[in-house]
Amino acid sequence: MRPFLALAVAFVVLCLAGSALAQQVGQFPFALTREGQMLGGVEGEVAFFKGLAYAAPPVGPLRWRPPEATAESSEMRTAYEYGAPCLQPSLPKASEDCLTLNVFRPFGVDGPLPVMVFIHGGAFVGGTANDPMFDGAKLAQAGLIVVTVNFRLGALGWLTHPALSEGGSGNYGLMDQIAALHWVHDNIAAFGGDPGNVTLFGSGAGATSIALLMLCEAARDLFQKAILQSVPGRVRLRSRQEAEAWGLQFVATLGPDGKETARAIEAIRLLAAEKRLLAKFPHGFAPTIDGRLVTEDIAAGFAAGHEGRIPLIIGSNDDETDFDSEPDIAEALASSGTTSDDLPKLYPDLAGASDIAARFYTDKVFSEPVRLLARLHAASGALTFRYRFAYVPEARRINPEGGHGRELQFIFGVEGVPGAGIFSRRDREVASRMRSYWINFARSGDPNGPDLPRWDAAAGGDRLLLITNDRIASGDDPVAERLDRLASESRK
Repeated sequence: MRPFLALAVAFVVLCLAGSALAQQVGQFPFALTREGQMLGGVEGEVAFFKGLAYAAPPVGPLRWRPPEATAESSEMRTAYEYGAPCLQPSLPKASEDCLTLNVFRPFGVDGPLPVMVFIHGGAFVGGTANDPMFDGAKLAQAGLIVVTVNFRLGALGWLTHPALSEGGSGNYGLMDQIAALHWVHDNIAAFGGDPGNVTLFGSGAGATSIALLMLCEAARDLFQKAILQSVPGRVRLRSRQEAEAWGLQFVATLGPDGKETARAIEAIRLLAAEKRLLAKFPHGFAPTIDGRLVTEDIAAGFAAGHEGRIPLIIGSNDDETDFDSEPDIAEALASSGTTSDDLPKLYPDLAGASDIAARFYTDKVFSEPVRLLARLHAASGALTFRYRFAYVPEARRINPEGGHGRELQFIFGVEGVPGAGIFSRRDREVASRMRSYWINFARSGDPNGPDLPRWDAAAGGDRLLLITNDRIASGDDPVAERLDRLASESRK
């Protein structure tokens, strides 16, 4: 189906006011969805549709309730601007009315095209699909559809309370993600996408969400491939009982009326209470084992073979720490039973205590758990590709920052926006190859393609793709022995 109809566009141009009148008739891509006729914009070779509602606003009586479907409509709506980010302490213009997604597609290209759905990170309390870093234009130019999704965060997304949460479930952020996937399944063909060829990808909390969706029966048939970037695979989720005890304490801080106060309290006061709590407990809001959507920890679920047997890319970065990671490093040390005296033996090539602790955190929280999930998924018979990203942009090598999320700029290919520097020629070469791997995988379930270094599947060993400053090549894991020692500690 063509993305727009000339006669309809001519009518729209006559009816629209403001900046839209300055655009030529051929620059109005259309998509007919359940919610109405969506009028997007064009930039270069890419059409975009921003701020599309995939569920009703979760406000008023819908606060702390599963997402509800939007009303059907035949109205025409413009989709030029991002919707509001979901409510969070770090973004003053965020809102409760935030269940929107954004669609990027190649302009003038007929479908059906592969679909990539991005779930953003942010420790489940921050982040937004509207971040300029996650502009889907570069990926879409290669001939696929990119969808980026906003979902409820913090207390509004993950609070569990026996009086607020029907059935005890507080995983509203996960429910939002599933609702967005249903929207993609029902509507993406109108944008030229193939609902039977959907790949989920995300980093950090986004990757954790996708791993949980792989284990979730309610999401099982809504995507066909997954890419887990920097997933903390051994993370322990709170039980329902623990989550409810936590939720009761939080709601008690809002006022004497408990449930009624929480339902009616102004968003700004709710956010202030959340901010106070996060200052003491940075991981206070996150997915929990509710017995319905989430029934087990990620590692346990993969070990039992409960995840969908779909093609998988999984990997992590060589340095997953950043300036906010000190509490996480301390927690990783405490939970591992490893003392500071033991660490120099694991990392004889590192001298500084802070460097050793940071590398231990990366290995303990990301490198070893990623290898575990890769092994378990490959053992199930599913095609599995593992990587480790150790490339540092040339301009940052003198004083490299923490590497968590560093690969995202390479995947999305954006430059000069907040959080993304300007690439050198070599940086762009690496980014182009990384992006090609992801695109090939979205198309066929295999990242390999012409003019790319061969990426060996992980089956039958610990093969992985190493992306370093010097080369991109498949090989045996050079730190396998160290990860073996950490794995043995985890089993104790």
